[in-house]
Amino acid sequence: MHDYFGGLTGWDLEGFHQGGDTEVWRRLGAHLCTVEDDERGTLHGTRFAVWAPNAREVHLVGDWNGWQHGAQQMQLIPGSGCWGAFVEGVGEEALYKFKILGADGQWHEKADPMARKAEGPPNTASIVTVDNYPWHDHGWMERRRESHLWQEPMSIYEVHIGSWKPGKTYQELAEDLVEYVKWQGYTHVEFMPLAQHPFSGSWGYQVTGYFAPMSKYGSPDDLRFLIDRLHQAGIGVIMDWVPGHFPKDAWALGRFDGTALYEHEDPRLGEHPDWGTYIFNFGRNEVKSFLVSNALYWLSEFHVDGLRVDAVASMLYLDYSREEGQWVPNQYGGNENLEAIDLLRYTNRHMYEREPGCVMIAEESTSFPGITKPVDQGGLGFGFKWNMGWMNDTLRYLGHEPIHRQYHHNNMTFAMVYQYSENFVLPISHDEVVHGKGSMLGKIHGDDWQRFATLRSYYAFMWSHPGKQLLFQGCELAQRGEFNDQQGVDWLAQPHWGHHGMQELVKDLNAIYKATPALWELDQDPAGFRWINADDAAANIFSFVRFDKSGNALAAVLNFSPVPHANYRIGLPMPGVWKEVLNTDAEIYDGSGEWGNLGEVHTEEVSNNGLRQSASVVVPPLGAVWFTHQADNVLEG
Repeated sequence: MHDYFGGLTGWDLEGFHQGGDTEVWRRLGAHLCTVEDDERGTLHGTRFAVWAPNAREVHLVGDWNGWQHGAQQMQLIPGSGCWGAFVEGVGEEALYKFKILGADGQWHEKADPMARKAEGPPNTASIVTVDNYPWHDHGWMERRRESHLWQEPMSIYEVHIGSWKPGKTYQELAEDLVEYVKWQGYTHVEFMPLAQHPFSGSWGYQVTGYFAPMSKYGSPDDLRFLIDRLHQAGIGVIMDWVPGHFPKDAWALGRFDGTALYEHEDPRLGEHPDWGTYIFNFGRNEVKSFLVSNALYWLSEFHVDGLRVDAVASMLYLDYSREEGQWVPNQYGGNENLEAIDLLRYTNRHMYEREPGCVMIAEESTSFPGITKPVDQGGLGFGFKWNMGWMNDTLRYLGHEPIHRQYHHNNMTFAMVYQYSENFVLPISHDEVVHGKGSMLGKIHGDDWQRFATLRSYYAFMWSHPGKQLLFQGCELAQRGEFNDQQGVDWLAQPHWGHHGMQELVKDLNAIYKATPALWELDQDPAGFRWINADDAAANIFSFVRFDKSGNALAAVLNFSPVPHANYRIGLPMPGVWKEVLNTDAEIYDGSGEWGNLGEVHTEEVSNNGLRQSASVVVPPLGAVWFTHQADNVLEG
């Protein structure tokens, strides 16, 4: 007699049921294995296991048995709520599903929740696969373990893999995308969700296969190859992760065994009215094991460097997007989802312990306290939080005509009031250039010259402001159209006036940024920033200084008015020569080339802005200039 469960026992699943199995993909799902038979010796095949505690029967259907119902009945693994089967002769690339007789008396044909490979849409079967990719990024992974990203440069290029260059596979992107991102100088790529999703129009945010890479672009090993190549090029990889909700597709997670297994039964807790999706039952131990394992799976098995957690606010609040009477208060009568908060803390703590140097990033749109504070200090334990307030305020400022911007000056300065409350990423993401919001260029008034010049100044403001940067694909070209996942990036605009200059500017912003520790080393330390003049609303000008740990400095002067200034005086904290390292009006960026500082300015003993030293600088119309100074003199307070 042989082992019907391929060596899997109820004891192996204890951690799963207790919420502490963070590698559940190793136990559930489909795995090639061998078993010993008393009569026939060693048998080769695949072990299948699935959690369906309320099922009456579970059958395995696949391409080896003609998808025949009843051909392969699975057995309940004692004391586990999981069903298992060992099928001799079934190997890699076999297609399969589970046929479940639910507690509701109905048969449900389901894809494997733990499938590590899935058929491409419109097909929905799971695929037996083996993970045996030979990695070549050992140096990167060693450095990752020693990294401290909040004190390092972090410039992120957000990519929708299906539309960056439509039709490209993981293998092809390992050439094109890697070359482009390296040329542009970003430190990281952030991929919109890469887990299996049948509806491409969801951009990956309607996940049906949490452990399976999107098959439309290639195999799991093809994705590993892309990530490997990015790492070899010195580029980190962040992936969007969607634990906040999942779709209602009949063949996926919803009502998996005829009951609300992964989701809450009560629609006030278990459904998102905005998105028409289910919400995970975050307090259920098995769901907790499933989600924490999924996070670790991408970091460990795919060498992803970080996860940007989608829609965190929808997880934190029980009344998120709900009217009175449509939500259930927690045990204390409040609106905080205590179970989701516990899950996020657990996940973040575990990821940082298991994968040192990784990064967990929250897309969180409220003022919920302590998002990036360590768990042992009462926080949620994320590494960074998207600064949605900065994004909303500054884009609102950008949308005003220059003559009116003086009345909205604080939109550009307010973020510094709360800058040190969290570790921030400044995001210009896909969300800002879709659904009628207009492209970045389309948000700005004026003729083309004014719009391109204004956007160049805005990017210079963004790259010099405390916080890490994120820019969505196409925004570096100032493409005119909104994000369209069917058409992709408007590469035809690339060689033309304005668009080419913007692309060159972003490349230089990244180069100067990485080479200038003052722009990132003290992002989270008030000692790294000083306003020169935060109050020149009448001129639409902002000026400030950034410092590194050694006292080296970068001064930024940003003009959001079409009026040039040939003699604009700014106080500076150190005497001597300040080199002009960026001028967004330069001809190489398709500016006029008429308003510059001849490479440097010299301070004088003339007090200004509360500083004893100052310099007269040329500030271009709708332009920005940066100056750097080496710390060979004493800082002034």
